Amino acid sequence: MVFVGDDYSIKVWNYKLHRCLFTLLGHLEYIRAVQFHHESPWICSARDDQTIRIWNWQSRTCITVLTGHVHYVMCAVFHPKEDLVVSASLDQTIRVWDIGALRKKTVSPADDSLRLSEMSSDMFGCVDAVVKYVLEGHERGVNWALFYPTLPLIVSGTDDRQIKLWRMNDMKAWEVETLRGHTNTVSCVMFHAKHDIIVSNSEDKKMNLIVAVFKLERERNAFSVLQEFEKVTGVTATASRLNFAVRHRMSSTTI
Repeated sequence: MVFVGDDYSIKVWNYKLHRCLFTLLGHLEYIRAVQFHHESPWICSARDDQTIRIWNWQSRTCITVLTGHVHYVMCAVFHPKEDLVVSASLDQTIRVWDIGALRKKTVSPADDSLRLSEMSSDMFGCVDAVVKYVLEGHERGVNWALFYPTLPLIVSGTDDRQIKLWRMNDMKAWEVETLRGHTNTVSCVMFHAKHDIIVSNSEDKKMNLIVAVFKLERERNAFSVLQEFEKVTGVTATASRLNFAVRHRMSSTTI
């Protein structure tokens, strides 16, 4: 498991042994999100210094830094199959990064150290990752963005209380739908792996957060979960059933 803390560090834990295996250091500002790559020995982290870092957890070093956002980066997520990363920022944009060149390189720990020094001198970022698309259309900061598991779709949730669907191909990406229904900041949004629904949570109803579920084919919520939770920070769903887990300040609750 991988966790971040207010000390600007990333810690990788063995959940069976209940102990921390190692700590990744290098961030100088608050880290908003981290994720393991599904196949390669990589960890992606998003932070308040407007950058995204990709780490090799085997060599325990940073192997590339993605620059281009001009405000806090709230999340960065690997594509489940392709060599892509999607990031969301309070600069009101979503960026899709092509990291195909990174996969082609076999990096040893010594090479990692050399590459990191080279990246530090390159104010425009490195050639290991390039911006493929910049998605614009939200009126306020973007808090979350995520790829659809099997279709060329991206979903995003923002401070403008809206959820947007985006489609992409080899040449471009564009907005296809805006979903409305929340009355405050949308802090997290996700696709269900098996069902054509989107799950989101928002700072609705006097800063208590609720979960709303939208059918993909229509611009209104199919149903809303009426249970309210205080300080919800994320939601997830089971792969095959319509069960949702809500992470909040007090505990983790399955709906």
